[in-house]
Amino acid sequence: MTSPDVTSRAGAIDLSGTKAAAWLSLTAFLALVVLYFVGMDQGATSVLGNSTYIHEFVHDARHLLGFPCH
Repeated sequence: MTSPDVTSRAGAIDLSGTKAAAWLSLTAFLALVVLYFVGMDQGATSVLGNSTYIHEFVHDARHLLGFPCH
């Protein structure tokens, strides 16, 4: 008994213009939110009171992005 050769292909990815624009907009928005989160806390003058948790968590990223520190 022989079986016929069966080949399967992955389905095509639908990247219509509207869907691509939605993904691009969402990605850009999330990148701006992360950039704001990294740059908002100065360390010497904390936005969130006396805690410097955010500043210490993203300290090296702040230097990499060129934000002034202390």
